[in-house]
Amino acid sequence: MRNLVLGGDFPPGAPLSEVFLAQEFEVSRTPIREALKQLQHEGLVEIRPKVGTFVREPTRREIVELFQLKESFEGLAASLLARRGDGAGLQVLGRNVEGSEQAAREQDTDGYARLVHEFHWTIVRGADNRKLAEHYERLMNQLAYHRLVLRTVEHPGRILASTGEHRAVLTMLRNKDPFGAESAMRNHVYASSKEALSDNRPRYGGTA
Repeated sequence: MRNLVLGGDFPPGAPLSEVFLAQEFEVSRTPIREALKQLQHEGLVEIRPKVGTFVREPTRREIVELFQLKESFEGLAASLLARRGDGAGLQVLGRNVEGSEQAAREQDTDGYARLVHEFHWTIVRGADNRKLAEHYERLMNQLAYHRLVLRTVEHPGRILASTGEHRAVLTMLRNKDPFGAESAMRNHVYASSKEALSDNRPRYGGTA
């Protein structure tokens, strides 16, 4: 159910029918209700008593705060990975950046969105800090990051700029420069947040 919400099968504001979900997963409505309560706890859905359950999108304030945390988490992850010098991880990142550059040339927004996900998670997992990865996953779910990426890659020039920022992070990682890697990653996340917040399309949940 979490994947359905985050993957865009149900857009922000869309109702989530317990009957439909029970049929979809071939279970009774009781485990569906428990799962929806968990998703509400994670900030992904809103349960309105006697009305229904709806997909929730973060407010503008929440997006700002979540990106601030994301900048810290990913900056730390890049620093830790640079110190570790994980050769296998760097090879994955190298191929990822090359693929992203090709996607940028071809304006392949869907392909680029998938590569963005891989790039950031490769760095977080490469940091080899389980608590960091645990909190990062929850943050990314609350941010509904995949939906944000699909929006921002539509902005003129963003794919090319983002790919350049990824390349800068990779260069610092290859140089085993923890401070440079952290700075480059923080700069990238900050730029991403500015793009996300510049999207003027209505957001479910208001603009608080």
